[in-house]
Amino acid sequence: MTVFAALGDSTTAGYGDRIRGAWRGWAPILAQALGVRLHNFSTSGARAHDIERDQLPRALAVRPAIAAVLIGTNDTLRDPFDGDRIGGHIERTVAALRETGAEVLTIRLPAPGAIFGLPGPLARPLARRMAELNGAADRVAARYDTLHFDAAGHPDSYRPEMWSVDRLHPSERGHRFLACSYFDLLEERGVVRSLRAGGLDPARPSPEPTGRPPSKLAQGLWLTTAGAAWMVRRSTDLLPGLARLAWSEWRHGSPAGSPLVADLDLLEQLDPVPGRVA
Repeated sequence: MTVFAALGDSTTAGYGDRIRGAWRGWAPILAQALGVRLHNFSTSGARAHDIERDQLPRALAVRPAIAAVLIGTNDTLRDPFDGDRIGGHIERTVAALRETGAEVLTIRLPAPGAIFGLPGPLARPLARRMAELNGAADRVAARYDTLHFDAAGHPDSYRPEMWSVDRLHPSERGHRFLACSYFDLLEERGVVRSLRAGGLDPARPSPEPTGRPPSKLAQGLWLTTAGAAWMVRRSTDLLPGLARLAWSEWRHGSPAGSPLVADLDLLEQLDPVPGRVA
């Protein structure tokens, strides 16, 4: 049977899309739509070095025909940040999978600051990091001919309903958006046609959620329990780093013509900006 190996962090682990008490997410939705066997090696909190060191050997062992390498958000939210080092981990992971003949799914990630609705002085340093990460991902995608989804440049990525209450993980609709986007890329590459020729019956997944979104009460309970703990952790390990980045940004500014400027220009065209109170 055709094997699909998914590597990544909590997004690929399905966080934000809870079905019958368990996380599902975009990878199982896509695997079911394609009719392939999924091996999901993703783990919450994973960074680029984790997928190369821990997830890649396990993925290679199952000899996948399709593999996903979606990583980077945790790297941009942590110090120290080194875009070249992170890009190296991604490249070696993708190269190893491509050498086996697997079709590899990669991504350009949207800037977390835009999703969180952070003020400009804090959003811009995160956007700078994400622009650097996306630049590395773009080079890997071009070099190894991956199926590269530009979530950063897609306006639907910034719609509030695409995100769960924590604004860090996709909602069910957001996970379905990812699954549909990758199905379309696989169809363009001819993979879907090959699966049909092999006796499978792939069908594009529905973009519409099947579950009910959490109520305002459920969202409030999350924010006062798990959400509060999440904010405390981010306040101790992320916010000091963000403050340093914001200070540096204020002193030195953004280089004209940098990828960051282009990304921010795109975000300013999106209306409304998620998280912004009208």
